[in-house]
Amino acid sequence: MKARGVEDILITATDNLNGFTDTIRNVFPQSRTQICVVHQIRNACRYVVWKDKKAFTKDMKLIYDAPTKQAAEAALEDFAEKWNDKYSYAIKSWRDNWEDLTVFYEFPLEIRRIIYTTNLIENLNGKIRKYTKNKLSFPTDDAVMKSVYLALREATKKWTMPVRNWGIILNQFLTIYEERVRL
Repeated sequence: MKARGVEDILITATDNLNGFTDTIRNVFPQSRTQICVVHQIRNACRYVVWKDKKAFTKDMKLIYDAPTKQAAEAALEDFAEKWNDKYSYAIKSWRDNWEDLTVFYEFPLEIRRIIYTTNLIENLNGKIRKYTKNKLSFPTDDAVMKSVYLALREATKKWTMPVRNWGIILNQFLTIYEERVRL
């Protein structure tokens, strides 16, 4: 990305692929990296038996729905106390990734809503994949670019709703990153 002209990244939301977060930190050291909470939930639930899932996810929700990072830490401790004997791996996963799972608490609520998950970008990637998956190969790089362009054009037709409170969010970004954002 840097080779293509990206000078700075304020915040990244990642799905915690091996090496991805570290690479972002090395190339853009000022960037804040938020691990996708939805991916964390899915990963934690992967090892939970069906009969415990409802209660487990209800208790886990208290962690990521907490109003502050301190409240989230307290919720994690309560969660661990209740579930650690049965699902220690899920608790360990939350603890191992805690700092990157809780970056969104550093921001106002409006910004939190748009950075805690990678679902939006994954949805867009799915639409691009829909346009490119049936092709075994493309004759040229231009053919790939045109296919992606058409996928993006189709996807944007459905983007009729603006981001809720965008004016407030933009103002908050301009205030928080006054030195780094230029309009």
